[in-house]
Amino acid sequence: MAPAAPWDSVPARDTLFVLVTGANSGVGHGICERLIDEFLSTRNRTSHLVLLPTTRSARKSSETVSLLRGYLVRAASSRASPQEAAVARVHISSVQLDLCDLSTVQRAADQLLSGTVPFEGLGELRIPRLDAVIFNAGLGGWSHVSWFGFFWDIVTQGWVQATTRPRSKRSKPGLTVKPLPGQEDSLGLVFCANVFGHYLFAHYLVPLLSRPDQPTNGGIQQDGDGVVPAPARIIWQSSVDPALRHFSLDDFQALKSTAAYESSKMLTDLLCLTAALPSTARFSSRYLSSSLPSSSSSHTPKIYLAHPGIVATTMFPLHFTLMWAYILGTSISRWLGSPWHPVVPYKAAVATVWLALSSQAELDAQGAGSSKWGSCTDFWGNTMVKRTEVDGWGWTGNVESPEHMEKEDAGAIRVLRKSVGRSARAIMVTEESRAEFEEIGAKCWAKMESLREEWEGKISPSKAG
Repeated sequence: MAPAAPWDSVPARDTLFVLVTGANSGVGHGICERLIDEFLSTRNRTSHLVLLPTTRSARKSSETVSLLRGYLVRAASSRASPQEAAVARVHISSVQLDLCDLSTVQRAADQLLSGTVPFEGLGELRIPRLDAVIFNAGLGGWSHVSWFGFFWDIVTQGWVQATTRPRSKRSKPGLTVKPLPGQEDSLGLVFCANVFGHYLFAHYLVPLLSRPDQPTNGGIQQDGDGVVPAPARIIWQSSVDPALRHFSLDDFQALKSTAAYESSKMLTDLLCLTAALPSTARFSSRYLSSSLPSSSSSHTPKIYLAHPGIVATTMFPLHFTLMWAYILGTSISRWLGSPWHPVVPYKAAVATVWLALSSQAELDAQGAGSSKWGSCTDFWGNTMVKRTEVDGWGWTGNVESPEHMEKEDAGAIRVLRKSVGRSARAIMVTEESRAEFEEIGAKCWAKMESLREEWEGKISPSKAG
């Protein structure tokens, strides 16, 4: 039997369980650091944060936990409350998850559902629920940069557009993951890492993400009145630059495309923004339901969409000697007025952390589920959260005229105006484009559910073997 956890002694509404994939470096690590800071600064002194970063190996997990605990100590020392008390309220452990190996996806979910997770100084503890899962991990799949294409973008589009939505990145078509033992079929590498691995993982975790009709003693987080269970949140990390032209239903996994990353992020946008629509309900409701008999619930998790803006990380295929030039180039874009260049991972985490920590009432008032939320910075690097235009969907899934956009912009600061940061190719959403977006989204949901059921059948024999 697992020992008692320190968060068991406080009200369930004062505990927060957050899982972040791909957290050993880059934006994922920045998300974890920002979660620690904002949790300590906004929650009461009896609340607890249970932070679960995932990595692909035990070594990386150990290193990540050590780095985050060191960051926690430094963050706690800068606060008015006693350092020891603040450190004791944040608990960090890690789970191994390789999104390109679906057997580890199932294994990680099984550990969280039925097993225990090690916490330093506390031993092996059960995770009673998850309040937010942040799907940040992924890969670009790029093989090189076309420098001629990059300079041509600068000439034809200008510096800011060329460094925000570059058309010079190239990926090699046909990349696939290693087949499961005993299986010949495979999946697209970038598709599996950025979309399908997470999609499958979330379905497995539904019992931890669901909420019963009535509060129980099992640790269900509640809103401030202590009556209504707060829905869990599945937060997908997208990108600022995907467009419908990058995605094709006929090449669903982008195996023939040289823009597999952009295709995977457009698919992410399509799935998230149509998840709550009636046209996708028969697929999304099945996906957000569990086959486990003990997980009956009427409160399924809510799906949200974010992006980090443009960040200087090693995910972009540059030789290390060019990384400083890349950092300078992205900083120049911010100084030239781009809202989408946070540059550093910590600043790039602001939108995702806002979605994870905001009250449900605030998110509902904003209509947060119908928008893609981007990490935005002004000239000085001050961070904000901004709605992002999505090709075919617009900002909220509503048809808007240029006059309406101009009217809204009149009352906003510059970087938060809709007209600032738009793609050079952007067009206002119409009734026809909105209907087409929803239709494509429904077809994507149907395809994803078909793939999920197909691959669940393939994973189980592999796991048994």
